[in-house]
Amino acid sequence: MDLLVGSRAVDLDDLADRFAVSKMTIHRDLDDLEQAGLLRKVRGGATIEAGTQFESDFRIRALQDGAAKERMARAALDLVEPGMTVLINDGSMAAHFAAALVARRPLTVITNNAAVIDRLKDEAGITLIALGGIYNAKFNAFFGVVTEGALSRLRADIAFISAPAVSGLHAFHMDDAVVRAKRAMMAAAAKTCLLINHQRFGRSALHVLAGLADFDTIITDDHPAPEDRAALDRAGITLTIARG
Repeated sequence: MDLLVGSRAVDLDDLADRFAVSKMTIHRDLDDLEQAGLLRKVRGGATIEAGTQFESDFRIRALQDGAAKERMARAALDLVEPGMTVLINDGSMAAHFAAALVARRPLTVITNNAAVIDRLKDEAGITLIALGGIYNAKFNAFFGVVTEGALSRLRADIAFISAPAVSGLHAFHMDDAVVRAKRAMMAAAAKTCLLINHQRFGRSALHVLAGLADFDTIITDDHPAPEDRAALDRAGITLTIARG
């Protein structure tokens, strides 16, 4: 897993050589890790990159792209003013953003993200509304009917939403319960902001989350590939590139 965090993909033959074990042993280990939701097996090895029905465990994503997440958190902070009510969804990016939010207190923060709850629960000047629901360890957040019902009775100034994939003019997610919670957050907010790593462009997942035009602001850490940027430009969709 340390190798995967660093390189995002590993080769079966290389792993067998590195650990001086048989390929069958590596196969069984990868099967166990895949069953635990930590990786997905691909031809000749394994990866932690998102697939149409796979997203790596929260604990893995929390170790990746720290500098990019910090830049996006600072850019997102420009959209927040003291006194606002802010919605924050699940995701490892959100924990970075929660840490930055204390600079804008007093605030009311509504979230289903356990990492955000842990980060803000003792902060003076932050009124924290923790959404209940069924806890999902893979996403380190709460989902389901209870979560969606609570959101239907709340209103916020802005919702910060993340996604593991953007293809064409749509954002995608592989889990239906997560999609429903994110959509409920978008419906409960006057404005919405999509936070997405530039490496997630040009990918899709099982479920359409929303059209990119549904977001008031889209923040990413760097320019996506030229063909992806061209599609956005043709549609008149503006990206905010978070600088250092």
